Amino acid sequence: MPNLAPVTRALLSVSDKTGLVELGQALARHGVELLSTGGTAKTLRDAGLDVKDVSEVTGFPEMMDGRVKTLHPVVHGGLLALRDNTEHRAAMDEHGIGPIDLVVVNLYPFEETVAKGADYDTTIENIDIGGPAMIRSAAKNHGFVNVVVDVEDYAAVIAQLDANGGQTEYAFRQGLAQTAYARTAAYDTAVSTWMAAQVEGTPRRVSVSGTLAQTLRYGENPHQSAAFYTDGSTRAGIATAKQHQGKELSYNNINDTDAAFELVSEFGADAPACAIIKHANPCGVATGETLRDAYTRAFQCDQTSAFGGIIALNQTLDAATAEEITSIFTEVVIAPDATPEAMEIFANKKNLRLLTTGGLADAAAAGQTIRQVAGGYLVQDKDTGRVSMNDLKVVTKKQPSEQEMKDLMFAWTVAKHVKSNAIIYVKDGATVGVGAGQMSRVDSTRIAARKAEDMAQELGLTAPLTQGSVVASDAFFPFADGLITAAEAGATAIIQPGGSMRDDDVIAAADEAGLAMVFTGVRHFRH
Repeated sequence: MPNLAPVTRALLSVSDKTGLVELGQALARHGVELLSTGGTAKTLRDAGLDVKDVSEVTGFPEMMDGRVKTLHPVVHGGLLALRDNTEHRAAMDEHGIGPIDLVVVNLYPFEETVAKGADYDTTIENIDIGGPAMIRSAAKNHGFVNVVVDVEDYAAVIAQLDANGGQTEYAFRQGLAQTAYARTAAYDTAVSTWMAAQVEGTPRRVSVSGTLAQTLRYGENPHQSAAFYTDGSTRAGIATAKQHQGKELSYNNINDTDAAFELVSEFGADAPACAIIKHANPCGVATGETLRDAYTRAFQCDQTSAFGGIIALNQTLDAATAEEITSIFTEVVIAPDATPEAMEIFANKKNLRLLTTGGLADAAAAGQTIRQVAGGYLVQDKDTGRVSMNDLKVVTKKQPSEQEMKDLMFAWTVAKHVKSNAIIYVKDGATVGVGAGQMSRVDSTRIAARKAEDMAQELGLTAPLTQGSVVASDAFFPFADGLITAAEAGATAIIQPGGSMRDDDVIAAADEAGLAMVFTGVRHFRH
């Protein structure tokens, strides 16, 4: 196959008209015959360009509300014919099939239709058939044919034609083909994912897709290459956030910022809340009278770990909070919005990234999480499990006080976002000790208590804040030792799922220690 292939005839059929006229004008300048359909043809004609309707070429009008217009041998023969194959050339001559050297197609807006919450029939009508068929035909024959599915590639096509006298290079066509197949794969993924939600049972096959948002400097470590892809969803968060300042986000920044924002979104926007994340685990979470107060209280849980961390806020970042945050080194701050005064304060910290999302994530929204393992994927529903006060079962002789109940609910919310085994001490709406990711639950209990002791010394307190706190455990206590350790640290109430074979032993230990304990009946393992 040749390196350079001429473009003599192009078929354009797009729903997004951005840049269409400029592309059409460039093609006309190189003497390319333009074929088109419907609104695309009208846009080109309105710009003064000569356009032939596809129906003129096929001899058949558009029919069935536009469902059938390009599905015709004259179109696909013109795309699939090998230009250097004598039999193919003879078939083209016999049946009056002219070559089509360039296809420009963007598909019916299926993803946008789903995002708008359209009804079933409307969504079905926005599944493109002819477009993917043409794209795949053109991409298969990329030895001779160019296929363009993204507006972003129009300029490159024009540059190729200008540089090569109306021809394109093989490597360029090959790159377009790869992009085209990725687009149809992503499109089919969107359709199959939506269809899976309409039917019962576990789908036999699943697929995932993404669009490149950023090529990253490296992955978790400098020797790993990495990139960030978005899935097209509109959920408020790291993928949709606007970055106002600072250098590009790294792989670890993106992962940790996502964890921070998902956690702080659990609290809604009614009362100020702050979450500080380090290595995907919270090292401080708090509510407060003001956003500055919430940040300060979260910071006081573990000031050492907070250094170089990620801060997520649930309300508009203000100047007072910004001033407080800039007192230490912070990697990223993410919030629904920021005042001009806060942005001005941050502008003096060139390496600090500020992201705004325009809102909070819906913590109750359904979704899926996907994790790759050797040879496959683990797919599960997103953990949207929640409990209310009415769901809690008091299993001890002592009843929790009203304040203890509030703190227990707060601790349980945080536990959902801490890596297992997770232990969280909370007092007055703020974490005062976090133990995460340990192989033994009792070790997590001890680590969290020890961190509180260290902070008491640093803050000049006479006793650690675990005195009079409550404790959340993301899963049941298999033995009483973890509960006893929490009591020794000063905890007065505990929230845990329950369900252990030794629940009775753990309840008895709580009664003996004078603790209140409630069961949720729900666990929050997070690996």
